[in-house]
Amino acid sequence: MGYQVDNAVIMAAGVSSRFAPLSYETPKALITVNGEVLLERQIRQLKDAGIEEIILVVGYMKEQFYYLQDKLGVRIVENNDYKTRNNHSSIYAVREYLRNTYICSADNYFTKNPFERVVDDAYYAALYADGETKEWCMETGDDGYVNRVQIGGKGAWYMLGHAFWNENFSRRFVSILEAEYQLPETAGLLWEAIYMKHLDELKLKVRHYDPDFIFEFDSLDELRTFDKSYIGDTRSAILKGIAQEMGCSEAQISQITVIKDPLGVEAAGFEFMCGAERYEYYYERKVWRKV
Repeated sequence: MGYQVDNAVIMAAGVSSRFAPLSYETPKALITVNGEVLLERQIRQLKDAGIEEIILVVGYMKEQFYYLQDKLGVRIVENNDYKTRNNHSSIYAVREYLRNTYICSADNYFTKNPFERVVDDAYYAALYADGETKEWCMETGDDGYVNRVQIGGKGAWYMLGHAFWNENFSRRFVSILEAEYQLPETAGLLWEAIYMKHLDELKLKVRHYDPDFIFEFDSLDELRTFDKSYIGDTRSAILKGIAQEMGCSEAQISQITVIKDPLGVEAAGFEFMCGAERYEYYYERKVWRKV
């Protein structure tokens, strides 16, 4: 019988600090991958599956997303807590819309369309790790529902991609979220961490996907592996400027890691390799120096 999908929520409020410096110039969801804007591709895949009501949750650089209202007919909801809370705040911002709902991340790239109009049961998408992984790994019981989630594992199915919540899951999750939202310990939690604490009440299955089906790019290096056009052209004014000042090519800049501010909240800059040397760059001073 299954569940008729009512709508989809796409979370696009976060800063994506690990994707520095590209994400400090353009929201990660709006970068172009293999000739398509990442978020636009996902919206079109949802619409191709017959899902017309799409709610886009924005926060960081929110103004850059509003063109999608006219271009692709999405509804935009602002998450005003994105700076101080994790992605559960995006769920909270759209809680009134949650029924039989796809929950999506704006920065996922699906090589094939994973969405469908009727879904058998609530699930979380997963890829398989043969070896060690630091991802969130799931185990299921005899009934097929997830009964254990742990961070890190080996030879396990791990969370990556979208989820589908049926109406019962949505109702229960919203009830829990509303009860726990103001607790100090909730602020830093992913919605998945809240789910993990309530596995006895919140029932999800695992939807298995092949390794070449779902991609997520956490760094420029990962993106370059998938879209090789970024090797020589990073589309980053910051990196282009650094390359010009250093007299190197953009292709020689790699292994970028974020430098957080003293409070560990926002990005102050990033480290990078150029050839065999490591450097630091700070946004406020707009200077780079050898480490």
